[in-house]
Amino acid sequence: MNILEFSLLVWLGSFLAGFLGALTGLGGGVVIVPFLTLVFGVDIHYAIGASLVSVIATSSGAASAYVKEGYTNVRLGMFLEVATTFGAIVGAIVAAKISTGFLAVVFGIVLLYSAYLSRQNPPEHLNNLPPNSLAVRLQLNGTYPTPTGEQSYNVRGVPYGFGLMFIAGVLSGLLGIGSGALKVLAMDRIMHIPFKVSTTTSNFMIGVTAAASAGIYLNRGYIDPGLAMPVMLGVLFGALLGARILVRVKVKILRNIFSVVILVLAVEMIYKGLTGRL
Repeated sequence: MNILEFSLLVWLGSFLAGFLGALTGLGGGVVIVPFLTLVFGVDIHYAIGASLVSVIATSSGAASAYVKEGYTNVRLGMFLEVATTFGAIVGAIVAAKISTGFLAVVFGIVLLYSAYLSRQNPPEHLNNLPPNSLAVRLQLNGTYPTPTGEQSYNVRGVPYGFGLMFIAGVLSGLLGIGSGALKVLAMDRIMHIPFKVSTTTSNFMIGVTAAASAGIYLNRGYIDPGLAMPVMLGVLFGALLGARILVRVKVKILRNIFSVVILVLAVEMIYKGLTGRL
């Protein structure tokens, strides 16, 4: 396989990853890292470096469309980014001291748990919940468009959600996945935000989270421009297409896509990590 063929195949896989990442709030990295390591045999540290670059591209490509459509809760996203940014720096520092096999197993376990939680379907609208005092003070409650007009929602569990965002940031820096899965689940389950708002706000946040740890990977030489470029371009175009389709897709379909894809990747990553094939 020559360089052109390799770049084209990486671009195609990245395009699909970006498309899925935009639809589910995963950020593309959750597919990119297993794709590069399992299919092309790329060292996981370099795969994580390329993934972080792609996560930034995904956030840039999808976030603007979501904000324009009125789905993203920008104020909430900026508040939670404080926790994810500090967590991402911690995760990136720790990642350099962990073996490749262990990283793969941790990656797989995170994906398995995310797949399990995504199958537990809460009500899409939780309008009967009273407003949270901290959310009111910080003006985090919001609205989003529906076929019947603007729908309001109240943000709950702000301290718990903030704590989980720090963990999400650590996983982002450690695994290069943007931690969109945990962010979506935290906002959806703990903070009781409608699923489409959770996915769009997650896409808005992951670029900042990834940028915090990407600098550390770049300083250590784990970001290869020849690998990162086709990954970034593929994810960017895929994210733009996914952002246009999201507003027309039912939440149940998003959850099914989310759970099936990451379940398959989780099993493969754990197997490869335990058998030392990465």
